[in-house]
Amino acid sequence: MPRHNRREPDRRRETGDGGLGRVERGPRGDDVDYHVVTIPGSRAKKVYMCPGCSNTIAVGVAHVVAWPVDDFGGVDDRRHWHTGCWRGRRTRTGYR
Repeated sequence: MPRHNRREPDRRRETGDGGLGRVERGPRGDDVDYHVVTIPGSRAKKVYMCPGCSNTIAVGVAHVVAWPVDDFGGVDDRRHWHTGCWRGRRTRTGYR
C-alpha cells in the first residue's frame, strides 16, 4: 500500500505584529507552535544568522521569521531562518 504524507493544515492568522502569517510546529519536534512570517527579498534589509545552518542570510534574500506562539513576538524571541532550513527543520540536527 502506498505511503501517504499527511501535512498539517496551513493555519493563517494575525501574528500580533500586524502581519499575516501562519502557525506551524517548531524545530524541536515537540508540541510547540510557532508564528511564521515570510519575508520577501525586497524587505530583507539586514544580515541575520540562520539557526538551522549557522550561515548568514544576506541582505535581499527571502527568508522566514519564526517565534513561539506563547511569546508575544518579542524581538529577542524571533529567529530568522533560510526558507529551506525552516522547511527541513525536523530532519536537521544542530539547530539553536
